[in-house]
Amino acid sequence: MIIRSWLFVPGDSERKLAKGRGNSADALILDLEDAVSDDHQDQARAMTCAFLKDNPDRSRQKLWVRVNPLDHDFSLPDLAAVMPGAPDGIVLPKVYSAAEVNRMADFLLALEAREGLGLGSTKILSVATETAASLLTFHTYLDNVTNRLTALTWGGEDLAAALGASDNQHPTSGDYDDPYLYAKSMCLATSRAIDAQPVGCVWVNFRDLEGLKNDCLRDRRTGFIGKVAIHPDQSDIINRAFTPSEDEIAYSQKVVDLFEQNPGMGTVGLDGKMLDMPHLKQARNVLALAKQVKEGG
Repeated sequence: MIIRSWLFVPGDSERKLAKGRGNSADALILDLEDAVSDDHQDQARAMTCAFLKDNPDRSRQKLWVRVNPLDHDFSLPDLAAVMPGAPDGIVLPKVYSAAEVNRMADFLLALEAREGLGLGSTKILSVATETAASLLTFHTYLDNVTNRLTALTWGGEDLAAALGASDNQHPTSGDYDDPYLYAKSMCLATSRAIDAQPVGCVWVNFRDLEGLKNDCLRDRRTGFIGKVAIHPDQSDIINRAFTPSEDEIAYSQKVVDLFEQNPGMGTVGLDGKMLDMPHLKQARNVLALAKQVKEGG
């Protein structure tokens, strides 16, 4: 299933959990990390597990859990507490390399066996760029990473703190500065190299919905599929941006049909433009995305 919108929901807020279930987001990320203070951790774990158990039907909306980083004392207790609720996946933050992802997979296997869940059923989303070391270890994902890893995303906020930066944006253009553009590019390339879903990072100005729309469209043109949301109002915009329009589908189908009608030709003309194999692949990608979105709905 392609997940277009991933909405963060605090794991210790009954009201926000209930509201999230009625949101249009394709997936909720029940958060036990940044959204929960240390003194609410036990309460958040219990509420998150209860919410998972109370919502076993995940056909419309998947339920994932963000646990604390593996090098934090809270991480394993987080996992042990929520696995009885059979989350669809675990969001693993502050990753250093694929070694942490594989280690998480080992823990999940043991907990699935304990809970009588399907072995391998719990997937992993790696937040792949929140540490300084992570910028130097993308190559580790190319060698025997667990097949539980179905998606990677990146982030500029924790990375800025890790790099000792005072800001992550260029002072004149407002775009991400060079280290963060590198993180974004490597997340995308690595995801595609291992056939995982590349997920765009959060748009922090949740009141600027037009800016969110433009950022989503830029992400999609770049190759990302889906985006992390931090506010319920962002889900609809993200879903629309990552759903191919009827015009896109019609044009892509026209490109595919034209090549199929001219077998053996590497280049064809359409609407005054010369198209070759990369254009055919792009058209097929659009049609495949449209099909996956439809099937997921």
